[in-house]
Amino acid sequence: MTGAGGGGVRVRPATADDEEAIAAIWVPGWREAHEGRVPDELLEHRSAEDLRRRVASMIEAATVAEIGRTVAGFVVVRDDCVDQMYVGGDHRGTGAAGELLSHAEAGIGERHDRAWLAVVAGNDRARRFYERHGWRDEGPFDHLTWTTDGRTIPVPCRRYEKAVRAS
Repeated sequence: MTGAGGGGVRVRPATADDEEAIAAIWVPGWREAHEGRVPDELLEHRSAEDLRRRVASMIEAATVAEIGRTVAGFVVVRDDCVDQMYVGGDHRGTGAAGELLSHAEAGIGERHDRAWLAVVAGNDRARRFYERHGWRDEGPFDHLTWTTDGRTIPVPCRRYEKAVRAS
């Protein structure tokens, strides 16, 4: 599903060639969004190396936004969930995030009535973004997050939902 969005943003499926660019966005983006907001125990399972290794397993479910020939951001959709979404710091405010989110919503809407996503409690910038795009805060919950040793750690989050079924 390739298309041109506003402001010269092009959305397309991710390929293995995008792994390095996605990792370069995800590692600092994850740190910015999560450090100081998640249990300290989780941080030892989110090193740059751990996140980089995980990128390959996300490629089939990922979509990237390009501006020119540069990957500006990515979104990963799993079933009815916007699982990951990040835009590089140099590309915030370009419309890339809105294009990625619209693409994710449309894809989920082909199969489900509603989409959901988790935002770490305290990530006010992300919460404002989703609310501007019509997502509704459905309240707090503990998101069980994987660790590199096969366990899960409960992370305090807010659950956001949006009706996305295409008419």
